[in-house]
Amino acid sequence: MPISARRVETFGTTIFTEINVLAQQYHALNLGQGKPDFDTPSDIVAELVKASQAGNYNQYAPGPGTPDLRQAVAHHAARFYDLDIDPDRGVIVTAGATEGLLSCVLGLVDPGDEVIVIEPFYDSYVPNIIMAGAVPVFVPLHPPTWTFDPDELRAAFSNKTRAIILNSPHNPTGRVFTREELTLLAELCIEHDVIVISDEVYEHLTLGDASYLSIATLPGMFERTVTVSSAGKSFSATGWKIGWVYGHPDILDGVARAHQFITFAVHHPTQQAVAYALNQPDSYYRAFKEMYEDKVELLMSSLEGSGLQYSRPQGTYFIMADFSHVFDGMPFDFTRYLISEIGVACIPPESMYSKEHRHIGKNYVRFSFCKSDEALRQARIPLQKLRLKA
Repeated sequence: MPISARRVETFGTTIFTEINVLAQQYHALNLGQGKPDFDTPSDIVAELVKASQAGNYNQYAPGPGTPDLRQAVAHHAARFYDLDIDPDRGVIVTAGATEGLLSCVLGLVDPGDEVIVIEPFYDSYVPNIIMAGAVPVFVPLHPPTWTFDPDELRAAFSNKTRAIILNSPHNPTGRVFTREELTLLAELCIEHDVIVISDEVYEHLTLGDASYLSIATLPGMFERTVTVSSAGKSFSATGWKIGWVYGHPDILDGVARAHQFITFAVHHPTQQAVAYALNQPDSYYRAFKEMYEDKVELLMSSLEGSGLQYSRPQGTYFIMADFSHVFDGMPFDFTRYLISEIGVACIPPESMYSKEHRHIGKNYVRFSFCKSDEALRQARIPLQKLRLKA
């Protein structure tokens, strides 16, 4: 008798767990998982301590989230995107963005529906679709510019398409989709009556001249977009696992129905701290961006001269690098070599592609620069051990 359910039989251990284990085994400098090696700002942590000790926040929180955090999410959407969100009926607090994405898929997608996925993709998207009994349809981004082919995007839409999962700024490529690209996507969604599940966890991590545009702000899109974000990236608090979903109350209803039976409620005192964090002044968000502008320069400096080919990302805290000039093999082979022989860990993107498109990213790995300045500088010495192929 099989032990596992068929819906999970294709799910292996996540690549992030595999690489973290290998990095520990070989004592490698870990530039793999997008997890800062520095702490959450102290004033935000102090709010968590304060809430924990207040005596009012250590029992179940309201299922949709605390009133303070739902109001903060609505205010944040108005402040940055000029969106009018109902804090009572248009916001759901989730156990991180990952749970928010699952709640969106389970609450909005029926078995047999098709869901378009832009690849490479964050590794929970496809398992979520499979658990909902739906069918993923893949549209690849093409290196080195990481842009989609408009004809390939159009061809992915059909009368079975229920939703598309959009991630911008995009993990792992660092792309920030342009107004032109988002407008085409919006037009197709309106034409085919498709919902957008917009993963915006890197919304405050744009770099250089890149400007982030929320697809919910485009004409006709607010009523068909659910926006997912979290505190993890914007406040260097990935361990807190506080996320949220917002949108029009009619589309949020299905998400709320799923959420209540996945986690019911999210850690109560942390919600209070995140409400405080979201209301940080503009100076916080400027300093946050400036910090990562410096960090991307440090990582690019360490990659310089290594033989790895890369471009400056437009957003996120990741760089995709082409290793084909220094190594023959697939990304996981190179990653294992880099960890065991060079002493630096990265993430291979094989698990972020469908089988039919895996060849598109066959020469690339992802490096993370959400690390201390010292760690990013230290990477230069081992990376210089790489040698161009003869």
